[in-house]
Amino acid sequence: MSTLKIAIDGPAGAGKSSIAKAVAAKLGIVYIDTGAMYRAIGLAALRRGIDPKNADAVTAILPEIDITISHDSDGQRIFLCGDDVSDEIRTPEVSVAASDVAVCAAVREKLLELQRGLAEKSDVIMDGRDIGTHVLPNADIKIFLTASVEERAMRRYRELKEKGTECSFEEVKRDMEYRDRNDSERAIAPLREAEDSVRVDTTGNSLDESVEKILCVIKERR
Repeated sequence: MSTLKIAIDGPAGAGKSSIAKAVAAKLGIVYIDTGAMYRAIGLAALRRGIDPKNADAVTAILPEIDITISHDSDGQRIFLCGDDVSDEIRTPEVSVAASDVAVCAAVREKLLELQRGLAEKSDVIMDGRDIGTHVLPNADIKIFLTASVEERAMRRYRELKEKGTECSFEEVKRDMEYRDRNDSERAIAPLREAEDSVRVDTTGNSLDESVEKILCVIKERR
């Protein structure tokens, strides 16, 4: 029996994770945050004192890295070599490291197999940068989420401040613009809108409003 596959792509801060998690809860399906996997590898590099931009060094440690995913009432938990790093991977430093390691072909190959395997096990909504174009090109429904860079940076800034992270709006915006360039310009599976995806702009929308927009798209497409 085939599983339902919903792909959500878009730049950093567009609301992919929050929206996809809420939609998954309403539909009773599994939410998979692929960005967390790249963050885990970025964290692994930082823990070992490796420059995340050094593709050769990152590739060399991949055999030592074990990433597993579990789901509970709070959503997805991610484990790095048995260590729950679900909170640790959300720092600005790890965000940038994730974008850097995502350029590495060996990293993308390692995670592609894991991501596709998870999508075959149950009905899923999966978010990332290349889900509809590369990871799940035959997804039943594809959505491309976007918002202005100012709005995306402000969302991330507020999120970090709520967690007690010291940062300025300008720093957050600069990091986001850096990640946008990295994601869009990388040679392998860059961020781009799939031809058969539905574009949803969340600028100015509340989380509930964005979730309703996505649910309407899914209802129309199923």
